[in-house]
Formats: sequence, structure tokens, C-alpha cells
Amino acid sequence: MSKLLLVALGGALGTGARYLLSVWALTTLGPAFPYGTLAVNAIGSFLICAIMHLAVVANVITPTLRLFLTTGILGGFTTYSSFDYETFRYAQEGAYPTAALYVSLTLVLCFAAGIAGDGVAKLLVHG
Repeated sequence: MSKLLLVALGGALGTGARYLLSVWALTTLGPAFPYGTLAVNAIGSFLICAIMHLAVVANVITPTLRLFLTTGILGGFTTYSSFDYETFRYAQEGAYPTAALYVSLTLVLCFAAGIAGDGVAKLLVHG
């Protein structure tokens, strides 16, 4: 099976899992707080760090399985897990200023991009 198909299949599985978890959290815990998103991001962060350790450090997961699990399933489940792993690696290497800069820029730029996207959408719809 090609790598593209593995990633696509994993992405479909991850997206479905994200949807099911989000629906469960909404119906179980209510809409007062984004519990589903928080759960997805926390679970994804945990899983990507665990999988990458098993794949890169312990060498017990093949590169193909790692691609399926991380880029595929976790890529569909959450992109926060990739951000978390990258930040984790900076910190692990002692590059704390770089980790802090990455976190700060990600939060600020993504929030600003969200505001911009909302503004553009409003302009398109409402003139």
C-alpha cells in the first residue's frame, strides 16, 4: 500500500475518532467548555510523544507504521499533537527560548489568523 493511501486511511480514522469523542464530550459534559477539543489535543499530544519515542528512540515501530499513526491517524485526530511534539523536542534539547518563542508565536499567530479569517468571512458574506 502506498504511503499516501496509508496516510489518507489513517486520517479518515483519526477524523472519525475526533468527531466521536467531540460528540460524546458535548452530550456528556455539555457546551459550557470545549471539553472535546481539549481532550483531543491532550490525547493527541500524549500519543504522538509516546509513538515517536517508540519509533525513534526505542526503534520498535517501523517508519511506515509511524507514518500511519502520526501523520495519518493523529494528523486527522489533531494537529496540536505535532505542535506539542515539536515544542517538546526543543525543550528536551535544552532550547527553552526557542520552545517559548514557538509556543508564543503559534498562539499569537493562530489567534490572529482566526480573527483575520473571521473578518474576511464577514466581509464576504455581509459586504
